[in-house]
Amino acid sequence: MHWTTNQRSPSVHQVTAVSTRSPIRSSIGLKAVMAVTGILLVLFLIAHMLGNLKIFFGPESFDHYAHWLRTIGAPVLPDTWYLWIQRAVLGVALVAHIWSATVLARRARAARPVRYAHRPKVQGSYAARTMRWGGLIIALFVVYHLLDLTTGDLNPVGDPRRPYANVAADFAPERWYVTLLYTVAIVTLGFHLRHGMFSAFRSLGQQTPRGEARARALSLGFAVALCAGYLVVPFAVIAGLVR
Repeated sequence: MHWTTNQRSPSVHQVTAVSTRSPIRSSIGLKAVMAVTGILLVLFLIAHMLGNLKIFFGPESFDHYAHWLRTIGAPVLPDTWYLWIQRAVLGVALVAHIWSATVLARRARAARPVRYAHRPKVQGSYAARTMRWGGLIIALFVVYHLLDLTTGDLNPVGDPRRPYANVAADFAPERWYVTLLYTVAIVTLGFHLRHGMFSAFRSLGQQTPRGEARARALSLGFAVALCAGYLVVPFAVIAGLVR
């Protein structure tokens, strides 16, 4: 007896296309990109915050620290080369982080083409529902921050030789709107970090009620500590502790 079938085996071209597809474009690959770039950006945020806190040791200590950053890698690297390499790496990491998050969000939306008629608030926290707008606010603030305290174009002093004076002038009481903008950006970053860290903990297996409670507590604690470390500087300037 002879059996026939209409099923066809995949062609060589189809198999080749599947096998040569970049693993980075898969959902697992995109999540890995988000994780690696997220860790890199968080490490920079921690180091940058600790450097900012040196302002409480006085102008000489803070200016010396800022000058040291410009000379990292010397004599192999000319002055400021390390900073520009760091900015380039962080810029690529930021773009890759946003790109992977956007692609994953679009795929998730495409996988569920019909929206829920009613979406309870318990399905997502404030940070989870506003990650896209939070990312946009942070990205715009990064541009402003670079023009303000890196290039000095928007800073009242704008002298690269006097970073302490730049910071003190930037957050002076009469420039309250700068402090307000800075506060909004940092708080937004805190929400972003809290949600990102909690999601990372869940991906690592913390999905039991006890594990989720610990993940929430650690994520919230880290976000609050980082935000406090950044916000203490402008408010110290307003209070007159930094002049």
